[in-house]
Amino acid sequence: MKSEEEPETSVWPRKTWTFLSEVRRRSPLIQCITNFVSMDLMANTLLSAGASPAMIHSSDEIPDFTPHVHALCINIGTLSGDWFPAMKLAAELSSKLGKPWVLDPVAVGASRFRLNACLELLKLKPAVIRGNGSEIIALSKASMESTKGVDSSHESIDALESAKALAEATGAIVAVSGAIDIVTDGKRVVGANNGVAMMQRITATGCSVTALIAAFVSVDQLHALEATASALSVFGVAGEMGMSNANGPASLRMHMIDSLYGLDEASVLSRVNITSL
Repeated sequence: MKSEEEPETSVWPRKTWTFLSEVRRRSPLIQCITNFVSMDLMANTLLSAGASPAMIHSSDEIPDFTPHVHALCINIGTLSGDWFPAMKLAAELSSKLGKPWVLDPVAVGASRFRLNACLELLKLKPAVIRGNGSEIIALSKASMESTKGVDSSHESIDALESAKALAEATGAIVAVSGAIDIVTDGKRVVGANNGVAMMQRITATGCSVTALIAAFVSVDQLHALEATASALSVFGVAGEMGMSNANGPASLRMHMIDSLYGLDEASVLSRVNITSL
């Protein structure tokens, strides 16, 4: 008999529907300090899921605004010396006020500047870290890895041990995106098995699912692992459903957003595929 910490596979779809329903009911305010490339899709992903996005990144506004958000998403995709202080300030405030924040360490192994920035941010206790295999390996090792820009040269399963080590070291839930999205707290490991390969051909899908994770975690901070896996699966299900009407990446992007907006209980219960690993 499985313990409560390892729910049966059949329980995951119901959990996922509960998370999505709570996001739609509460419409949490999610602050995104993110990159120029991803702002549009991240905002539309949050809106389609029922959350309220705020792309506030000025240090001048953060002291007044950030205390009122339900969660914070920090993405270093187009990191600059001007934006990094704002990221730190928002993360500091979130941690001090007990609000969850999520880190997306985009291309963390590409430069010393990015790596050092992420190491500084880790000290501020993110609730969740979400990246691809190469990003999680580089961040776990605190090293500059061979990288293809924002693309991963590793499968998610290649980063499993690095993800577990990073989770243990930081206390954060660590999610590794890939053909199977892996989520761990350092001990428990689950895999979200939804999505389609063409989603990788749409810029900012990874960034957008990180924002969705922030929304899901905001409605249940105590179960951040379950919230993270559920968000990854929901986003994947939206991609699967959108793919049925898509002719390529551009139309998939449109149909994916529509599918996320229209996602109903029956689709979640029949499609969500999350398993213990």
